[in-house]
Amino acid sequence: MLDLVGLDPAVHGGRHPRELSGGQAQRVAIARAVALSPSLIVCDEPVSSLDVLIQAQVLNLFERLRAELGLSYLFIAHDLALVKQVSDRVAVMYLGKLCEVGPGEAVYREPLHPYTRALLDSIPSTDPGATRAAATIRGELPSPIHPPSGCRFRTRCPRARELCAAEEPAMRELATGHSVACHFPLERAAAEAEAGPVAGTTARSGERIGENPR
Repeated sequence: MLDLVGLDPAVHGGRHPRELSGGQAQRVAIARAVALSPSLIVCDEPVSSLDVLIQAQVLNLFERLRAELGLSYLFIAHDLALVKQVSDRVAVMYLGKLCEVGPGEAVYREPLHPYTRALLDSIPSTDPGATRAAATIRGELPSPIHPPSGCRFRTRCPRARELCAAEEPAMRELATGHSVACHFPLERAAAEAEAGPVAGTTARSGERIGENPR
């Protein structure tokens, strides 16, 4: 198993954990995980404590093992670049609830949920001349023990309306394999703006439909 993850059994097999580097310790953890020939491995922040170079090596190891052993991975991570790199499908959670699920490329290219859009807008750009997107998440994170009624993101969402407080949105598929739990997903923004106010709402002068006037 040590050979499989790129460690020399003669050199590393008898070492204690304190005698291993962070990358070596992670390789040992991976070896232990695949020892029972699983079909699925849950990886909770598997490279968050490693420097960038070691991260790349461990990710390459994950990919090699996936190809050789036919593995599937569930990656849990906050690093959006890492998620994009390793995932075929992406699920976005807020306060313990799934708010968007879809193919990785689609979620990053055309997010449907306002929270997903805000997460993507927060990614720093390497272009010094790039214009940063305006912050779209405001306010304090609600208590996970006593979450808001209806949609859990509504207290911080610029598109929130009365329906969002009254009814929890159900997950629904808006494109092939791409689902969102939102009463007013981003895909509908342009169509609503062209059609005018939705039933039960009134547009004020200078107010864009779909935004919280506050």
